[in-house]
Amino acid sequence: MPRTIHNPDGIHPPPGYSHVVVATGSRLAFIAGQAALERDFSLIGEGDLAAQTTKAMENLGVALAEVGATWDDVVKSTVYTTRPHDYEVIGGAMAAAMGGAAPPAQVILGVTGLALPELMVEIELVVSLP
Repeated sequence: MPRTIHNPDGIHPPPGYSHVVVATGSRLAFIAGQAALERDFSLIGEGDLAAQTTKAMENLGVALAEVGATWDDVVKSTVYTTRPHDYEVIGGAMAAAMGGAAPPAQVILGVTGLALPELMVEIELVVSLP
């Protein structure tokens, strides 16, 4: 299937993957899991689940803007976390970032670890492009 790749300047360079893939003809975009990483790969919020979720959502916002989408266009989110029982913290940070957008379909998965040992949350999105 033909596709268009986007790697926004506002997010760290992706090592071995693409940040956003748009499936040509389907108007769906798949945004790679984002975590609490700055452009230089420095970690934001070590030990702070709310701060890490907020930074992941900020990175996702950059990716959404790259393809002309908003939080209202998100149809599904997948949350990977080492702290699944602290969903109130994750959900609160996600809701704050999304403003008044209706929440998408979602799954939250507890994992034993993420790409870096200090990471506590990673979030990926499926987006229906306007």
